[in-house]
Amino acid sequence: MSNVLEESNLKEESNYRNHLTPHEVAHLIDTVRKKGGWYRSRNSTLLLIIYRHGLRRTEASHLRWSDIDLAEGTIYIKRVKGSRSGRHPLQGDEMRALKRLKRNSPNSPFVFVGNRTTPLSERMISHIVHQAGILAKFDFSVHAHLLRHACGYYLANKGIDTRTIQDYLGHVNIQNTVRYTQLSSARFEGIWD
Repeated sequence: MSNVLEESNLKEESNYRNHLTPHEVAHLIDTVRKKGGWYRSRNSTLLLIIYRHGLRRTEASHLRWSDIDLAEGTIYIKRVKGSRSGRHPLQGDEMRALKRLKRNSPNSPFVFVGNRTTPLSERMISHIVHQAGILAKFDFSVHAHLLRHACGYYLANKGIDTRTIQDYLGHVNIQNTVRYTQLSSARFEGIWD
């Protein structure tokens, strides 16, 4: 029991967060886009795609240009960890960012590459996301899974039903999705109408 209390206290003391708000995500991406240095276009696009599609680091690392249909405006997400893969629509800002990235990228089959044509490693993605949090002056540590959770919470707060969120994030077990809807007041909207 004391381990649970110690962990709980540690989370409180270290400004523990399990997701970012939409405003924080926008600030993070905008900060990287404006002040992110040499790789700001790649890194801001990486953050945007991880967030909008609820990607894990491995899924972002393995994302290929052949998974993206810019003419149709879709992206095929190859999920890992036994999750369900699927095709998602791309929004206008994502399309523009991906087109810009493709123009400026080396000739690689991978969307997010390092100095050469090899994909960014999971470790490098972790570093990029962590550094983005520092650059954005957040008073808590930012990691890639915060963006995945931010996607789930955003969808729940928008009133998207749990099964759709489950499919969007590729969850096999709906219990992994329910966490997002438990904190959402949107599920009570219109009850007394």
